[in-house]
Amino acid sequence: MARRAVVALVGVIVALAVAVLALQTGLWVDVVGVGEYDRGTVTVTDSDNSTPCCTTTPTETTTAAPCTVPPNRTAVATCEGSRALGTVDVRISDTFDQRRLGLSDTESLGPNEGMLFVHDEEGEYPYVMRDMDFDIDIIFIDANRTITTIHHASKPPEGESYSEQYSGRGKYVLEVNRGWANRTGTSVGDTVELPAGVD
Repeated sequence: MARRAVVALVGVIVALAVAVLALQTGLWVDVVGVGEYDRGTVTVTDSDNSTPCCTTTPTETTTAAPCTVPPNRTAVATCEGSRALGTVDVRISDTFDQRRLGLSDTESLGPNEGMLFVHDEEGEYPYVMRDMDFDIDIIFIDANRTITTIHHASKPPEGESYSEQYSGRGKYVLEVNRGWANRTGTSVGDTVELPAGVD
């Protein structure tokens, strides 16, 4: 009887050790998966808000007024004279499992494809290039939908699963092919229009 109890206890300990190892290494994602991704479009608009834009009300004639963005920015202000710098078709990564996996299972991205990471709240977040096969730009976006940081990140060296950490402050993070930000002229301070339904 004592021998069965010892065997059962050893079995439980081994099962717990395997579970802890799977959780820490992320192997459970390969078994369970991360679920389906929602999809959407992200557009980056230049930050030059000095260009006059036109505003009208039913009782006024059209007059030139400076473009302003609401302080709580529940919607992106678009003004005549501001311009879209680039548009990206994205997979929306809004669960812990999806954010942890990121683009690790992706072999490549098209020129205007990417992934949008959505966090529950704005904060300082470190990103790594876990098991990545290609270089990317990592673009941090605050809750007001303004770009705060852009990193040009390289894939990990051969034989390594991670590279350095890339940190920034934001509620959202856009990952696109490396060079996309430079090619489109995207820079810190530019405004981002997020897909419908993304809070």
